[in-house]
Amino acid sequence: MKAVRLFGADDLRVVDAPIPEIGSGEILVRVGAALICGTDVRMLKNGSKVSPVTLGHEFAGSVEAVGRDVRGYKAGMRVAVAPNYGCGVCDQCVSGQGQNCGILRALGIHDDGGFAEYVRVPAPAVAHGNVAPIDDGVGFAEAAIAEPLSCVYNSFERVHFKPGESVIVIGAGPVGLLHAKLYKLAGAGLVMMSDINPDRLRTCVRDEPSFVPVPAEEAKERTLELTRGAGADVVIAAASVPSVQQLSFGLAALNGRVVFFGGLPAGKEVVGLDTNVIHYKQITVTGTSRQSLSQYRACLGLISRGLIDVGSVITKTWRLDEAIAAFASAARGEGLKSGFAMG
Repeated sequence: MKAVRLFGADDLRVVDAPIPEIGSGEILVRVGAALICGTDVRMLKNGSKVSPVTLGHEFAGSVEAVGRDVRGYKAGMRVAVAPNYGCGVCDQCVSGQGQNCGILRALGIHDDGGFAEYVRVPAPAVAHGNVAPIDDGVGFAEAAIAEPLSCVYNSFERVHFKPGESVIVIGAGPVGLLHAKLYKLAGAGLVMMSDINPDRLRTCVRDEPSFVPVPAEEAKERTLELTRGAGADVVIAAASVPSVQQLSFGLAALNGRVVFFGGLPAGKEVVGLDTNVIHYKQITVTGTSRQSLSQYRACLGLISRGLIDVGSVITKTWRLDEAIAAFASAARGEGLKSGFAMG
């Protein structure tokens, strides 16, 4: 089979690899589509602790084979696969927060992932429910969006959003657009989007005309103007830039909520903040990472019922043998979400 494997920093190769063999508790998935994430691009730039490794943690496909001890799955089933799995026995895992397990593993990060024609789903991930059936009417690429959408859903649940409130999303990339779409679905009275890239901002607003574009250089002035001086009830820092996190507090309303979505690069993670703004405006600050399996399945439900149009987030698909060009395009920020279509 073809596979896109990372051998080290800036060393990505499309190779011929053997189709994985599965054990008694494992599942072999024939990949239908797999999408490129910012994490994949950063891994290419910085290398990985595990190498070589097949990248790709956002993917869906069909069950090719099941181990003899696997129950509930059969060949031919259409599935999406949540990439993160824990030990299954620690306090985090048994509370449904396996993504916070101290010995977390992830497909495409620690184990071979979905940038290949076939992927082996390890027994713990099968046992924990990481393999989720998808409806026949849902495309594989759309189902693969459930992974980033469920990360967004995780942050959404933490801010206790109420219909009619205002939100500004800083970062008009694919994840920023998913944030905006989710808040619109939840009944936001005003959804603003801000970015330094005018092309991406135009793309997002073209996708949903009710989203209000806010140029990055005018973020504070326009936010206050659009909210009649109050500021936004929810501020999503969906760009991994220290200045964006600093800016967030000046955009937030009294009793506002600020979400740091996405980590900062090494060496830039210490950010200076005016804590008096947080204190006197009673701002709640939270960060979120990954998603629970229940959030992942909830987002598959949103997609399958057509409540969120995720297809518009995917702007280009490539063949596996075009992986080098695909990653270069993603690194340049061309379009929104891109990935590989295998059938």
